[in-house]
Formats: sequence, C-alpha cells, structure tokens
Amino acid sequence: MSLRRNISQASEEDEGEINLTPMLDVVFIMLIFFIVTATFIKEAGIDINRPIAKTAAEQRGASILIAISPNNDVWIDRRKVKPEAVKPAVERLLAENPEGEVVIQADAESQAEALLEVMASVREAGAANIALSAEQD
Repeated sequence: MSLRRNISQASEEDEGEINLTPMLDVVFIMLIFFIVTATFIKEAGIDINRPIAKTAAEQRGASILIAISPNNDVWIDRRKVKPEAVKPAVERLLAENPEGEVVIQADAESQAEALLEVMASVREAGAANIALSAEQD
C-alpha cells in the first residue's frame, strides 16, 4: 500500500511542474528572428568632427561609409585603407550592394585635396550617389 501511495505522490508532483523547454525554444526562435531582421548601424571606423553646414539634410539608407581623418587617413568598413585602394574597395562594396549610396565623412581638419581624391576614386568605382556628411547648423 505504501508503494502505491509513493507512486501517486510522485505523479502529483510531476503534474505540478512546468516544462520550460517549449518556452525556451520559442525565445530562441524569436531571438534568431530579431537578429536576422535587425538593421545594423554601419560605421566608417573612426569618430569624425564633421564640418557645420546650413544646408545639411539627413541622409537615410547610406550603405557605404568612407571617413577621412584629421591627418587625411581614409577609413572604409573600420579599416584604414590607402588612397589608391579606395576604388577597389568601393567597387567590391558596390558589387555586394549595387544600389548602395556612398557617404563621405570628412573631418573638419582634413585637407580638401584628400576629399577630392576620395571623391574621384568613388566616381571611378561607379557610384551613382555620393553625399558629404556635415553637422546641421
């Protein structure tokens, strides 16, 4: 009789527990969904002090960011590249995203010649839309 009583007590305890496995499965599936569908913020690789402009307008959907540092170093995808390597890098990024827009973030202390050289390389790479980044006044 005591054996039956122990079995019935064990089955009552099992019925009172909550199985968390299906809930964890759903949580992991939702996590994967949000990771896959999230829009990631793209960065050029360094912080830039952008020049101030009264005509600055917000640019959405820029997929290729190029930064020019105060000492005229060029950064693409968080990597420092030589000025002559800008064209192949932009060509590669445009091959991945043909409708990509290029935004050049030139530091206020950088030289205009470096900016013009980068813009020429981006045009030669075949970019249709090029924008310069500036702070709104």
